[in-house]
Amino acid sequence: MAHTGIASTEQYNYEIIKKFSVMALIWGVLGMATGVYLAAELAWPVLNFDIPAITFGRLRPVHTTLVIFGFGGSALFATSYYVVQRTGQTRLYSDWMATFTFWGWQVAVAAGAVSYMFGITQAREYAEFEWPIDLLIAVTWVVYFLLYVLTLKRRSQPHIYVANWFYLAFILATAILHIFNNLAVPIGLFSLKSYSLFSGVQDAMTQWWYGHNAVGFFLTAAFLGMMYYFVPKQAGRPVYSYRLSIIHFWALSFLYMWVGGHHLHWTALPDWTSTLAATFSIMLLLPSWGGMINGIMTLSGAWEKLRTDPIMLFLITALSFYGMSTFEGPLMSLKSVNALSHYTDWTIGHVHSGALGWVAMVSFGSFYHLIPRLWDTRIYSTKLIYVHFWLATIGILLYITALWVAGIVQGLMLRSFDDYGNLAYTFVETVAFLHKPYVVRTLGGAFFVLGILVMSYNVYLTVRRSRVEAAAIEAKLAAKMAKA
Repeated sequence: MAHTGIASTEQYNYEIIKKFSVMALIWGVLGMATGVYLAAELAWPVLNFDIPAITFGRLRPVHTTLVIFGFGGSALFATSYYVVQRTGQTRLYSDWMATFTFWGWQVAVAAGAVSYMFGITQAREYAEFEWPIDLLIAVTWVVYFLLYVLTLKRRSQPHIYVANWFYLAFILATAILHIFNNLAVPIGLFSLKSYSLFSGVQDAMTQWWYGHNAVGFFLTAAFLGMMYYFVPKQAGRPVYSYRLSIIHFWALSFLYMWVGGHHLHWTALPDWTSTLAATFSIMLLLPSWGGMINGIMTLSGAWEKLRTDPIMLFLITALSFYGMSTFEGPLMSLKSVNALSHYTDWTIGHVHSGALGWVAMVSFGSFYHLIPRLWDTRIYSTKLIYVHFWLATIGILLYITALWVAGIVQGLMLRSFDDYGNLAYTFVETVAFLHKPYVVRTLGGAFFVLGILVMSYNVYLTVRRSRVEAAAIEAKLAAKMAKA
Protein backbone atom coordinates (compact mmCIF):
# COMPACT_ATOMS: atom_id res chain seq x y z
CA MET A 1 0.00 0.00 0.00
CA ALA A 2 2.13 2.80 -1.23
CA HIS A 3 0.78 6.33 -1.22
CA THR A 4 3.08 8.36 -3.38
CA GLY A 5 3.25 12.10 -3.17
CA ILE A 6 5.03 14.89 -1.39
CA ALA A 7 8.07 13.82 0.58
CA SER A 8 6.65 10.30 0.91
CA THR A 9 9.79 9.04 2.64
CA GLU A 10 9.29 11.38 5.60
CA GLN A 11 7.38 10.35 8.72
CA TYR A 12 4.82 13.14 8.39
CA ASN A 13 3.48 15.18 5.49
CA TYR A 14 4.36 18.72 6.55
CA GLU A 15 4.36 20.18 3.04
CA ILE A 16 0.59 20.28 2.76
CA ILE A 17 0.37 21.89 6.23
CA LYS A 18 2.84 24.58 5.15
CA LYS A 19 0.73 25.37 2.06
CA PHE A 20 -2.50 25.69 4.05
CA SER A 21 -0.74 27.81 6.72
CA VAL A 22 0.58 30.27 4.15
CA MET A 23 -2.80 30.50 2.39
CA ALA A 24 -4.55 31.05 5.72
CA LEU A 25 -2.44 34.17 6.25
CA ILE A 26 -2.95 35.39 2.68
CA TRP A 27 -6.73 34.97 2.87
CA GLY A 28 -6.68 36.49 6.36
CA VAL A 29 -4.97 39.67 5.15
CA LEU A 30 -7.24 39.99 2.09
CA GLY A 31 -10.45 39.15 3.97
CA MET A 32 -9.79 41.39 6.97
CA ALA A 33 -8.65 44.30 4.76
CA THR A 34 -11.92 43.90 2.84
CA GLY A 35 -13.77 44.03 6.17
CA VAL A 36 -12.07 47.31 7.10
CA TYR A 37 -12.99 48.78 3.72
CA LEU A 38 -16.61 47.73 4.26
CA ALA A 39 -16.60 49.33 7.71
CA ALA A 40 -15.25 52.51 6.13
CA GLU A 41 -18.00 52.36 3.47
CA LEU A 42 -20.66 52.27 6.19
CA ALA A 43 -19.06 55.27 7.90
CA TRP A 44 -18.48 57.15 4.63
CA PRO A 45 -20.79 55.74 1.91
CA VAL A 46 -19.08 57.84 -0.76
CA LEU A 47 -16.29 55.22 -0.72
CA ASN A 48 -18.34 52.86 -2.90
CA PHE A 49 -17.71 55.32 -5.78
CA ASP A 50 -20.94 54.07 -7.44
CA ILE A 51 -19.04 50.98 -8.63
CA PRO A 52 -21.41 47.98 -8.27
CA ALA A 53 -18.62 45.43 -7.66
CA ILE A 54 -17.32 47.19 -4.53
CA THR A 55 -20.63 48.21 -2.94
CA PHE A 56 -21.38 46.89 0.54
CA GLY A 57 -23.90 44.32 -0.73
CA ARG A 58 -21.37 42.76 -3.13
CA LEU A 59 -18.28 42.96 -0.93
CA ARG A 60 -19.84 41.80 2.33
CA PRO A 61 -20.08 38.12 1.27
CA VAL A 62 -16.53 38.44 -0.13
CA HIS A 63 -15.38 39.47 3.36
CA THR A 64 -17.23 36.67 5.17
CA THR A 65 -16.09 34.04 2.67
CA LEU A 66 -12.42 35.06 2.76
CA VAL A 67 -12.20 35.26 6.56
CA ILE A 68 -14.41 32.27 7.47
CA PHE A 69 -13.58 29.84 4.69
CA GLY A 70 -10.32 31.24 3.35
CA PHE A 71 -8.57 32.12 6.61
CA GLY A 72 -10.52 29.95 9.07
CA GLY A 73 -10.92 26.99 6.73
CA SER A 74 -7.27 26.92 5.69
CA ALA A 75 -6.22 27.23 9.35
CA LEU A 76 -8.42 24.23 10.18
CA PHE A 77 -7.08 22.13 7.32
CA ALA A 78 -3.51 22.94 8.39
CA THR A 79 -3.95 22.28 12.11
CA SER A 80 -6.18 19.20 11.69
CA TYR A 81 -3.64 17.58 9.35
CA TYR A 82 -0.90 18.38 11.87
CA VAL A 83 -2.82 17.17 14.92
CA VAL A 84 -4.07 13.92 13.37
CA GLN A 85 -0.54 13.01 12.28
CA ARG A 86 1.16 13.93 15.56
CA THR A 87 -1.42 12.38 17.91
CA GLY A 88 -1.77 9.25 15.79
CA GLN A 89 1.97 9.05 15.11
CA THR A 90 1.26 8.25 11.49
CA ARG A 91 1.50 9.93 8.11
CA LEU A 92 -1.57 11.18 6.28
CA TYR A 93 -3.20 8.26 4.49
CA SER A 94 -2.77 9.75 1.05
CA ASP A 95 -0.66 12.67 -0.20
CA TRP A 96 -2.68 13.10 -3.39
CA MET A 97 -5.93 13.33 -1.42
CA ALA A 98 -4.38 16.01 0.79
CA THR A 99 -3.20 17.93 -2.29
CA PHE A 100 -6.68 17.63 -3.83
CA THR A 101 -8.27 19.16 -0.71
CA PHE A 102 -5.81 22.04 -0.90
CA TRP A 103 -6.51 22.97 -4.51
CA GLY A 104 -10.24 22.22 -4.29
CA TRP A 105 -10.62 24.51 -1.28
CA GLN A 106 -8.49 27.37 -2.60
CA VAL A 107 -10.22 27.35 -6.00
CA ALA A 108 -13.67 27.32 -4.32
CA VAL A 109 -12.84 30.28 -2.05
CA ALA A 110 -11.31 32.32 -4.89
CA ALA A 111 -14.15 31.53 -7.33
CA GLY A 112 -16.75 32.40 -4.71
CA ALA A 113 -15.16 35.76 -3.90
CA VAL A 114 -14.95 36.74 -7.58
CA SER A 115 -18.51 35.58 -8.33
CA TYR A 116 -19.98 37.71 -5.53
CA MET A 117 -18.42 40.86 -6.99
CA PHE A 118 -20.37 40.13 -10.20
CA GLY A 119 -23.59 39.66 -8.23
CA ILE A 120 -23.66 35.86 -8.62
CA THR A 121 -24.96 34.59 -5.29
CA GLN A 122 -27.64 32.47 -3.62
CA ALA A 123 -28.13 35.28 -1.08
CA ARG A 124 -27.93 32.81 1.80
CA GLU A 125 -25.86 33.89 4.81
CA TYR A 126 -22.46 32.11 4.84
CA ALA A 127 -23.74 29.95 1.94
CA GLU A 128 -23.69 32.42 -0.95
CA PHE A 129 -21.82 30.08 -3.35
CA GLU A 130 -23.79 29.13 -6.43
CA TRP A 131 -24.27 25.49 -7.37
CA PRO A 132 -21.05 24.72 -9.37
CA ILE A 133 -18.89 25.96 -6.47
CA ASP A 134 -21.15 24.13 -4.00
CA LEU A 135 -20.48 20.90 -5.89
CA LEU A 136 -16.71 21.49 -5.81
CA ILE A 137 -16.88 22.14 -2.05
CA ALA A 138 -18.96 18.97 -1.50
CA VAL A 139 -16.45 16.80 -3.39
CA THR A 140 -13.49 18.43 -1.61
CA TRP A 141 -15.14 17.94 1.75
CA VAL A 142 -15.93 14.25 1.14
CA VAL A 143 -12.27 13.68 0.24
CA TYR A 144 -11.26 15.57 3.41
CA PHE A 145 -13.56 13.39 5.53
CA LEU A 146 -12.29 10.15 3.98
CA LEU A 147 -8.66 11.22 4.36
CA TYR A 148 -9.15 12.12 8.02
CA VAL A 149 -10.97 8.88 8.87
CA LEU A 150 -8.47 6.69 6.98
CA THR A 151 -5.56 8.46 8.69
CA LEU A 152 -7.16 7.87 12.10
CA LYS A 153 -7.73 4.23 11.14
CA ARG A 154 -4.02 3.63 10.42
CA ARG A 155 -2.80 5.42 13.60
CA SER A 156 -0.14 3.66 15.65
CA GLN A 157 -1.66 4.87 18.92
CA PRO A 158 -4.73 2.99 20.26
CA HIS A 159 -6.19 6.13 21.81
CA ILE A 160 -7.90 8.86 19.74
CA TYR A 161 -7.03 12.14 21.43
CA VAL A 162 -10.03 14.42 22.08
CA ALA A 163 -8.85 17.14 19.66
CA ASN A 164 -9.50 14.67 16.84
CA TRP A 165 -13.05 14.13 18.11
CA PHE A 166 -13.77 17.85 17.71
CA TYR A 167 -12.14 17.99 14.27
CA LEU A 168 -14.06 14.93 13.08
CA ALA A 169 -17.38 16.29 14.40
CA PHE A 170 -16.72 19.55 12.56
CA ILE A 171 -15.91 17.77 9.28
CA LEU A 172 -18.98 15.51 9.44
CA ALA A 173 -21.41 18.23 10.60
CA THR A 174 -20.17 20.70 7.97
CA ALA A 175 -20.72 18.12 5.23
CA ILE A 176 -24.32 17.50 6.38
CA LEU A 177 -25.05 21.23 6.74
CA HIS A 178 -23.52 22.15 3.39
CA ILE A 179 -25.29 19.44 1.39
CA PHE A 180 -28.79 19.94 2.80
CA ASN A 181 -28.76 23.76 2.91
CA ASN A 182 -27.61 23.93 -0.69
CA LEU A 183 -30.15 21.58 -2.24
CA ALA A 184 -31.12 23.64 -5.27
CA VAL A 185 -32.24 23.32 -8.89
CA PRO A 186 -30.19 25.22 -11.53
CA ILE A 187 -32.36 27.00 -14.10
CA GLY A 188 -30.16 25.52 -16.83
CA LEU A 189 -27.11 23.33 -17.29
CA PHE A 190 -24.98 26.29 -18.37
CA SER A 191 -26.55 28.83 -16.03
CA LEU A 192 -25.08 29.84 -12.69
CA LYS A 193 -28.52 30.74 -11.33
CA SER A 194 -30.37 28.23 -9.15
CA TYR A 195 -33.41 28.12 -6.90
CA SER A 196 -33.55 26.49 -3.47
CA LEU A 197 -35.68 23.37 -2.97
CA PHE A 198 -37.11 25.07 0.11
CA SER A 199 -39.37 28.09 0.26
CA GLY A 200 -40.89 30.49 2.75
CA VAL A 201 -40.39 29.79 6.44
CA GLN A 202 -38.94 26.32 5.67
CA ASP A 203 -36.24 28.01 3.63
CA ALA A 204 -35.51 30.43 6.49
CA MET A 205 -35.37 27.60 9.04
CA THR A 206 -33.06 25.51 6.85
CA GLN A 207 -30.81 28.49 6.31
CA TRP A 208 -30.49 29.29 10.01
CA TRP A 209 -30.08 25.62 10.93
CA TYR A 210 -27.09 25.87 8.61
CA GLY A 211 -26.07 29.43 9.56
CA HIS A 212 -25.88 28.91 13.31
CA ASN A 213 -24.26 25.50 12.98
CA ALA A 214 -21.64 27.00 10.70
CA VAL A 215 -20.88 29.01 13.83
CA GLY A 216 -21.37 25.96 16.07
CA PHE A 217 -19.26 23.42 14.23
CA PHE A 218 -17.07 25.31 11.74
CA LEU A 219 -16.21 28.23 14.03
CA THR A 220 -16.57 26.60 17.47
CA ALA A 221 -16.13 22.82 17.57
CA ALA A 222 -13.34 22.90 14.99
CA PHE A 223 -11.36 25.59 16.80
CA LEU A 224 -11.92 23.77 20.09
CA GLY A 225 -10.01 20.91 18.46
CA MET A 226 -7.25 23.43 17.88
CA MET A 227 -7.50 24.59 21.50
CA TYR A 228 -7.37 21.08 22.98
CA TYR A 229 -4.09 20.37 21.21
CA PHE A 230 -2.18 23.63 21.16
CA VAL A 231 -3.02 24.98 24.64
CA PRO A 232 -1.64 21.90 26.47
CA LYS A 233 1.35 21.75 24.10
CA GLN A 234 2.23 25.42 24.56
CA ALA A 235 1.63 25.24 28.32
CA GLY A 236 3.72 22.07 28.57
CA ARG A 237 0.99 20.50 30.72
CA PRO A 238 -1.76 17.93 30.17
CA VAL A 239 -5.30 19.17 29.66
CA TYR A 240 -6.84 20.07 33.04
CA SER A 241 -9.62 17.47 32.94
CA TYR A 242 -9.81 14.88 30.20
CA ARG A 243 -13.20 13.72 31.51
CA LEU A 244 -14.55 17.28 31.24
CA SER A 245 -13.30 17.49 27.64
CA ILE A 246 -15.35 14.40 26.74
CA ILE A 247 -18.47 15.83 28.42
CA HIS A 248 -17.77 19.14 26.65
CA PHE A 249 -17.63 17.36 23.31
CA TRP A 250 -20.85 15.35 23.58
CA ALA A 251 -22.90 18.15 25.15
CA LEU A 252 -21.76 20.64 22.52
CA SER A 253 -22.35 18.24 19.63
CA PHE A 254 -25.88 17.43 20.80
CA LEU A 255 -27.07 20.89 21.82
CA TYR A 256 -25.74 23.04 18.96
CA MET A 257 -27.84 21.37 16.26
CA TRP A 258 -31.07 22.69 17.81
CA VAL A 259 -30.39 26.38 18.25
CA GLY A 260 -30.66 27.90 14.74
CA GLY A 261 -34.30 28.90 15.23
CA HIS A 262 -33.43 31.62 17.74
CA HIS A 263 -32.42 33.77 14.74
CA LEU A 264 -36.07 33.77 13.71
CA HIS A 265 -37.84 35.21 16.76
CA TRP A 266 -40.68 37.52 15.75
CA THR A 267 -41.03 35.96 12.30
CA ALA A 268 -43.47 33.54 10.66
CA LEU A 269 -41.64 30.64 12.32
CA PRO A 270 -43.95 28.96 14.89
CA ASP A 271 -43.39 30.43 18.32
CA TRP A 272 -42.69 27.04 19.95
CA THR A 273 -39.85 26.37 17.50
CA SER A 274 -37.92 29.54 18.27
CA THR A 275 -38.65 29.09 22.00
CA LEU A 276 -37.18 25.57 21.85
CA ALA A 277 -34.12 26.94 20.06
CA ALA A 278 -33.67 29.60 22.75
CA THR A 279 -33.96 26.91 25.45
CA PHE A 280 -31.17 24.88 23.88
CA SER A 281 -29.14 28.09 23.49
CA ILE A 282 -29.33 28.67 27.26
CA MET A 283 -28.34 25.05 27.89
CA LEU A 284 -25.25 25.61 25.72
CA LEU A 285 -23.84 27.84 28.46
CA LEU A 286 -22.84 24.79 30.49
CA PRO A 287 -20.65 22.92 27.97
CA SER A 288 -19.26 26.16 26.54
CA TRP A 289 -18.08 27.46 29.89
CA GLY A 290 -16.95 23.97 30.87
CA GLY A 291 -14.67 23.96 27.85
CA MET A 292 -13.41 27.47 28.57
CA ILE A 293 -12.61 26.57 32.20
CA ASN A 294 -10.92 23.37 31.03
CA GLY A 295 -8.67 25.31 28.69
CA ILE A 296 -7.77 28.08 31.12
CA MET A 297 -7.19 25.70 34.05
CA THR A 298 -4.74 23.74 31.92
CA LEU A 299 -2.36 26.53 32.94
CA SER A 300 -2.64 25.50 36.62
CA GLY A 301 0.88 25.46 37.96
CA ALA A 302 2.18 27.33 34.93
CA TRP A 303 0.56 30.76 35.28
CA GLU A 304 3.97 32.46 35.01
CA LYS A 305 3.88 31.61 31.29
CA LEU A 306 1.43 34.49 30.83
CA ARG A 307 4.29 36.86 31.77
CA THR A 308 6.93 35.21 29.62
CA ASP A 309 5.16 33.57 26.66
CA PRO A 310 3.28 35.79 24.16
CA ILE A 311 1.83 32.73 22.38
CA MET A 312 0.12 31.75 25.64
CA LEU A 313 -1.35 35.25 25.80
CA PHE A 314 -3.06 34.68 22.45
CA LEU A 315 -4.45 31.31 23.50
CA ILE A 316 -5.76 32.36 26.92
CA THR A 317 -7.23 35.61 25.55
CA ALA A 318 -8.97 33.51 22.90
CA LEU A 319 -10.49 31.31 25.59
CA SER A 320 -11.64 34.39 27.50
CA PHE A 321 -13.43 35.70 24.41
CA TYR A 322 -14.87 32.22 23.81
CA GLY A 323 -16.39 32.37 27.29
CA MET A 324 -17.67 35.90 26.78
CA SER A 325 -19.24 35.34 23.35
CA THR A 326 -20.84 32.03 24.45
CA PHE A 327 -22.44 33.90 27.33
CA GLU A 328 -23.60 36.75 25.11
CA GLY A 329 -25.10 34.42 22.48
CA PRO A 330 -27.54 32.62 24.83
CA LEU A 331 -28.39 36.01 26.42
CA MET A 332 -29.32 37.41 22.99
CA SER A 333 -31.41 34.32 22.21
CA LEU A 334 -33.87 35.26 24.99
CA LYS A 335 -36.95 36.82 23.44
CA SER A 336 -36.94 39.83 25.77
CA VAL A 337 -33.32 40.66 24.86
CA ASN A 338 -33.77 39.70 21.22
CA ALA A 339 -36.62 42.19 20.89
CA LEU A 340 -33.98 44.88 21.48
CA SER A 341 -30.99 43.34 19.71
CA HIS A 342 -32.62 41.93 16.55
CA TYR A 343 -31.77 43.78 13.35
CA THR A 344 -29.22 45.96 15.16
CA ASP A 345 -25.43 46.17 15.18
CA TRP A 346 -25.31 44.46 18.55
CA THR A 347 -25.58 41.18 16.62
CA ILE A 348 -22.60 42.19 14.46
CA GLY A 349 -20.62 43.05 17.60
CA HIS A 350 -21.45 39.65 19.09
CA VAL A 351 -20.38 37.83 15.94
CA HIS A 352 -17.06 39.66 15.86
CA SER A 353 -16.28 39.12 19.55
CA GLY A 354 -16.40 35.42 18.66
CA ALA A 355 -14.77 35.72 15.23
CA LEU A 356 -11.92 38.07 16.17
CA GLY A 357 -11.57 37.30 19.87
CA TRP A 358 -11.97 33.52 19.74
CA VAL A 359 -11.44 32.19 16.20
CA ALA A 360 -8.69 34.54 15.01
CA MET A 361 -6.79 34.71 18.34
CA VAL A 362 -6.70 30.93 18.86
CA SER A 363 -5.58 30.56 15.20
CA PHE A 364 -2.80 33.12 15.65
CA GLY A 365 -1.57 31.40 18.83
CA SER A 366 -1.68 27.98 17.16
CA PHE A 367 0.22 29.22 14.11
CA TYR A 368 2.93 30.82 16.25
CA HIS A 369 3.37 27.40 17.90
CA LEU A 370 3.13 25.50 14.63
CA ILE A 371 5.14 27.45 12.06
CA PRO A 372 8.61 27.23 13.73
CA ARG A 373 8.09 23.45 14.00
CA LEU A 374 7.04 23.12 10.37
CA TRP A 375 10.12 24.95 9.13
CA ASP A 376 12.41 23.59 11.88
CA THR A 377 13.63 26.94 13.20
CA ARG A 378 12.88 29.59 15.83
CA ILE A 379 10.29 32.32 15.29
CA TYR A 380 12.06 35.35 13.88
CA SER A 381 10.93 37.84 16.53
CA THR A 382 9.19 37.31 19.86
CA LYS A 383 8.82 41.08 20.22
CA LEU A 384 6.73 41.19 17.04
CA ILE A 385 4.41 38.56 18.56
CA TYR A 386 3.82 40.93 21.49
CA VAL A 387 3.22 43.80 19.05
CA HIS A 388 0.71 41.66 17.17
CA PHE A 389 -1.06 40.66 20.38
CA TRP A 390 -1.60 44.22 21.57
CA LEU A 391 -2.65 45.48 18.13
CA ALA A 392 -5.19 42.65 17.87
CA THR A 393 -6.49 43.09 21.43
CA ILE A 394 -6.89 46.86 21.11
CA GLY A 395 -8.56 46.36 17.74
CA ILE A 396 -11.08 43.85 19.12
CA LEU A 397 -11.98 46.02 22.10
CA LEU A 398 -12.52 49.11 19.94
CA TYR A 399 -14.57 47.10 17.46
CA ILE A 400 -16.95 45.29 19.79
CA THR A 401 -17.39 48.24 22.20
CA ALA A 402 -18.35 50.50 19.29
CA LEU A 403 -20.92 48.01 18.03
CA TRP A 404 -22.34 47.28 21.46
CA VAL A 405 -22.98 51.01 21.87
CA ALA A 406 -24.27 51.27 18.30
CA GLY A 407 -26.57 48.27 18.57
CA ILE A 408 -28.08 48.91 21.99
CA VAL A 409 -28.72 52.61 21.35
CA GLN A 410 -30.05 51.78 17.88
CA GLY A 411 -32.46 49.22 19.40
CA LEU A 412 -33.61 51.68 22.08
CA MET A 413 -34.20 54.43 19.52
CA LEU A 414 -36.22 52.16 17.22
CA ARG A 415 -38.59 51.13 20.04
CA SER A 416 -38.99 54.57 21.69
CA PHE A 417 -42.42 56.24 21.57
CA ASP A 418 -43.52 59.77 22.42
CA ASP A 419 -46.50 60.72 24.60
CA TYR A 420 -48.83 60.37 21.61
CA GLY A 421 -47.80 56.83 20.76
CA ASN A 422 -45.74 57.84 17.73
CA LEU A 423 -42.16 56.71 17.12
CA ALA A 424 -39.85 59.13 18.92
CA TYR A 425 -37.11 58.80 16.29
CA THR A 426 -37.12 58.35 12.55
CA PHE A 427 -35.00 55.64 10.94
CA VAL A 428 -32.79 58.34 9.43
CA GLU A 429 -31.99 59.64 12.94
CA THR A 430 -30.78 56.17 13.97
CA VAL A 431 -28.55 56.08 10.89
CA ALA A 432 -27.08 59.50 11.74
CA PHE A 433 -26.31 58.32 15.29
CA LEU A 434 -24.40 55.30 13.94
CA HIS A 435 -21.74 57.39 12.19
CA LYS A 436 -19.38 57.83 15.18
CA PRO A 437 -19.56 54.17 16.33
CA TYR A 438 -18.91 53.13 12.72
CA VAL A 439 -15.79 55.32 12.61
CA VAL A 440 -14.51 53.67 15.83
CA ARG A 441 -15.37 50.23 14.37
CA THR A 442 -13.29 51.06 11.29
CA LEU A 443 -10.37 52.12 13.50
CA GLY A 444 -10.62 48.88 15.52
CA GLY A 445 -10.63 46.82 12.34
CA ALA A 446 -7.59 48.72 11.05
CA PHE A 447 -5.67 47.85 14.24
CA PHE A 448 -6.57 44.19 13.77
CA VAL A 449 -5.46 44.16 10.13
CA LEU A 450 -2.20 45.86 11.09
CA GLY A 451 -1.71 43.01 13.58
CA ILE A 452 -2.06 40.25 10.98
CA LEU A 453 0.30 42.17 8.66
CA VAL A 454 2.90 42.19 11.47
CA MET A 455 2.35 38.45 11.89
CA SER A 456 2.71 37.80 8.15
CA TYR A 457 6.00 39.75 8.13
CA ASN A 458 7.23 37.75 11.13
CA VAL A 459 6.29 34.45 9.48
CA TYR A 460 7.95 35.49 6.20
CA LEU A 461 11.22 36.28 7.98
CA THR A 462 10.97 32.99 9.92
CA VAL A 463 10.59 30.98 6.69
CA ARG A 464 13.44 32.91 5.07
CA ARG A 465 15.67 32.22 8.09
CA SER A 466 14.81 28.52 7.82
CA ARG A 467 15.86 28.45 4.17
CA VAL A 468 19.12 30.28 4.93
CA GLU A 469 19.88 27.79 7.73
CA ALA A 470 19.06 24.83 5.47
CA ALA A 471 21.31 26.23 2.72
CA ALA A 472 24.15 26.68 5.23
CA ILE A 473 23.82 23.07 6.42
CA GLU A 474 23.80 21.81 2.81
CA ALA A 475 26.92 23.85 2.05
CA LYS A 476 28.72 22.35 5.09
CA LEU A 477 27.73 18.83 4.03
CA ALA A 478 28.88 19.49 0.48
CA ALA A 479 32.23 20.77 1.78
CA LYS A 480 32.68 17.65 3.96
CA MET A 481 31.82 15.39 1.04
CA ALA A 482 34.30 17.22 -1.17
CA LYS A 483 37.07 16.74 1.46
CA ALA A 484 36.22 13.07 1.81
